[in-house]
Amino acid sequence: MIRWLVAAIGFCVAATPVFAADPIEIGIGYLGHAGVKAKLSLVEQPADNDGVAGARLAIEDNNTTGKFLNQHFTLEEVRLKDGDDAVKAVTALADRNGFIIADLPADELLKAADAVRERGTVLFNAGSIDDRLRETDCRANIVHVAPTRSMLADALAQYLVWKQWKRWLLVAGSHDQDKLYADALRRAASRFGAKIVQERTFEDTGGARRTDSGVTLIQRQMPVFTQAAPAYDVLVAADESEVFASYLPYRTWDPRPVAGSAGLVPASWDAAQDQWGAVQMQNRFMKLNSRHMTALDMQAWTAVRMLGEATSRTSSGDSKTVFHFLKGPDFSVAAFKGQRLTLRDWNLQLRQPILLVDGRMVVSVSPQEGFLHQTSELDTLGVDRPETKCKLH
Repeated sequence: MIRWLVAAIGFCVAATPVFAADPIEIGIGYLGHAGVKAKLSLVEQPADNDGVAGARLAIEDNNTTGKFLNQHFTLEEVRLKDGDDAVKAVTALADRNGFIIADLPADELLKAADAVRERGTVLFNAGSIDDRLRETDCRANIVHVAPTRSMLADALAQYLVWKQWKRWLLVAGSHDQDKLYADALRRAASRFGAKIVQERTFEDTGGARRTDSGVTLIQRQMPVFTQAAPAYDVLVAADESEVFASYLPYRTWDPRPVAGSAGLVPASWDAAQDQWGAVQMQNRFMKLNSRHMTALDMQAWTAVRMLGEATSRTSSGDSKTVFHFLKGPDFSVAAFKGQRLTLRDWNLQLRQPILLVDGRMVVSVSPQEGFLHQTSELDTLGVDRPETKCKLH
């Protein structure tokens, strides 16, 4: 009996799958610029580790699961200083990592993607919201985790139209990115049935935005600037350069809500998000970083988690295998937004709900009820398949 038991145990041990001696190593690079752009509000100043802190948290999450699958994830961080060459940096990262999370301006991102295309390196755009990166300038080796301006504008427009606030006073800044956001808002208004009753431009004349613009001066300037407008329901501001929009709430000539770059703001993430299990992740992030999680943090976290999901589903760390799965119909990733997120196969943009926040609470989440789509309601946000100009090669 004993000999039979010993033999049976030996057979079971021999039949049990044995993991490789060394785990599969999945190297992920993170490329961004050192330093941060100052915000207009002193209480909203971004941290030096904005973005990469989210990637670090996701690496921990991936390795928690990976230890059961004999997979191990590493993160190599490179921060560019003024004058540094992004192409040189991304090429060096690609020597050691098959995937790179990039927080770069649009032009630098395109150069970086072209430089590593022949290597098979996949970039995950965590920062740039320019629509052209997913349209006329799309690249087959860039996955876009950050939402586009058109997605953000559509999310806001759906809510304003749902509220029957259909008459907009559009105020745009004078910088190029402000004009791009204004274009997206005009498109959204036309798409969902709102009317822009008047447009105004706030010219940036330079100077120190805080010290040269005391409360008394602002309190006099903003009512005059918004005076004599046609009847409108909501003032929509396009001010990505952060020159004037934060001064608008409670200072307009007419008592009207403000939305866009101030007031009610569309965002991929906010520290106030507490639904669908988000509190647990927010608490973990706060414990590690002693600050709240930003949209850039969440976009970097999502990029790393996409890779974690794909490698666990394919049982592979090969970049081609993982990328093929990411682009396929079986891929999805959970990101504490109420539904699983997938990739648009026509431009590699991540489908995602957009939060509408007021600085303290999540007011709503788009897409809104009643805005239907034949494939996915998430495709009511941004450029849909029939509209796309992207041709992936």
